[in-house]
Amino acid sequence: MTLNLFSLQSILQKGILSFAVLISFISPTIAEALEITSFGHSALLIKGGGHAVLLNPFKAVGCAAGLIEPNVNPDIILASSELVDEGSWNKQGVFFVKPGSYRINGLRLEGFSASHDRVGGRRLGYGTFWQWMQGGLNFVHLGGIAGPLNDQDKLFLGRPDVLVIGVGGGSKVYNGKEAAQLVNELNPKIVIPVQYVRGTAPNSCDQTGIQPFLDATQGIESRQVGSTYTIPNTLPETTTINLMP
Repeated sequence: MTLNLFSLQSILQKGILSFAVLISFISPTIAEALEITSFGHSALLIKGGGHAVLLNPFKAVGCAAGLIEPNVNPDIILASSELVDEGSWNKQGVFFVKPGSYRINGLRLEGFSASHDRVGGRRLGYGTFWQWMQGGLNFVHLGGIAGPLNDQDKLFLGRPDVLVIGVGGGSKVYNGKEAAQLVNELNPKIVIPVQYVRGTAPNSCDQTGIQPFLDATQGIESRQVGSTYTIPNTLPETTTINLMP
């Protein structure tokens, strides 16, 4: 039997594609060095892959009262809303808060809308949750919303390598059980819970501490990683909760 050139090329292409798919399932995730710094509340600075991305910069009011406000120079800011405790911009970097698809300096950002409360946005309007690739990792930022995600949203987000999610409850953030349900559905490799009370709650704060979330995620390993954390080159295949002050 003889094969013409077209048939041989087709066989080779299919073989290469099949091998690539197989490797994607059996190889551990290898990423560039990425460093995450926590400022408390839901403010994180993610550095690496040629970018410094700041999440939810705040003024020290409400549940963020008493915290030191972030004083950094990121090139990109991703905010859940323009509320001062999760979207306070000091004019450094490019500020994104509205849903949409964006591309900046090789980084593609996807922003989606979800209600900021549990009554379809009728009380607190809508917030934005984010998905982007940085340093070869899939990041998802679900701080600052309380509304449900639909099936299409979950499909688009895929399996996050790093999931940042609000867990403190109150009027505008997922509570421990709601956040645990999303962790179960999205099956992230690393979870960084945010927007919960550390220590004594400020007088004007309606959020709780971390314990209700940990109670709702029993069976998932949790560990303290400090205020600055370097993501390992090889990620865990089972979900791990990383607690940052």
